[in-house]
Parts: sequence; structure tokens; C-alpha cells
Amino acid sequence: MLQFGTKYFGHLECVEEAIFDFPDGLPGFEEDVQFVLLDQPDQKPLVYMQSVCRQDVCFLALPVFAAHPQYSLSMPPDDLALLNLPTDRQPHIGEDVLCLVLLTVVEGAAPTVNLRSPIVVNLRNQKGLQSIQLDPLYSFQSPLLAPKESLSC
Repeated sequence: MLQFGTKYFGHLECVEEAIFDFPDGLPGFEEDVQFVLLDQPDQKPLVYMQSVCRQDVCFLALPVFAAHPQYSLSMPPDDLALLNLPTDRQPHIGEDVLCLVLLTVVEGAAPTVNLRSPIVVNLRNQKGLQSIQLDPLYSFQSPLLAPKESLSC
């Protein structure tokens, strides 16, 4: 059983199988190579991506389909190889990989999600990375909430 401290959740214990390995870390957080995913039942579908390496590093994330139901993952061959996924086809979200988008919440602004660089984890070996999508339709700061439609009488 692994034990570690966190800034927001206090002291945690988890089994080794609950740890996701990010061999290269995440951009800007290269030293954080192990994460656990935490959810709070009253805050679903939010997922907290807590670093095992540093207690003050915790990202807010959402399953990609919660943010964008028609999302299409397209990973470059190098990313597929790093996760030990077949390079001759794209992985299926929910079947082959877990796909999360990081959530940004800034006071006074609408929340956004990073659809351009999702967190992708191979469900078979629990290796993960942040994969930059080449599709220009996806943005690093996509609005999470759709604009309110104007009401007409």
C-alpha cells in the first residue's frame, strides 16, 4: 500500500495498481511521473489528477466525452508507441484508453477545457501522456459551457 500526502485531500493510501505512470511527466511538470485519479461522488464527472510525487500538484479534469461528446482522438505514431499501443490504428476511448481533458477555472471567466492536448492513458498498462492533437478544430481553451441561446417569445 502506497501512502502519500496531498494538499487538498490530506493523507491518502492506495494500491500500486491505482497509480498511473507518466514516464515523461506532463509539460511543465516533468518531475511528476505518477498520478492517481480521484473522484468525489458529489462532484462527478470531475476527476482530480493528483501527483504522487508532489502533494501540491493536482489537476482538475473531465472525461473527454463529458466536455465534447463527439470528440475524435487522433494520436501521432510516436505517442502511440510511447503508450505501447498499436501504431496502425487509433485507440478507442473507453476501450483502449482513458481520455481526460484538463479544466481551467479562472475567477471572473467561464471555465475552459484543453481539447487540443488531452491526457491519454493506456488502460492495459496504465501508462499515460499528454497528446497534442493536430486537428485545428480543437483548442487549448475551449469553453466548457455552451453559450446561452437567446430566448425569443
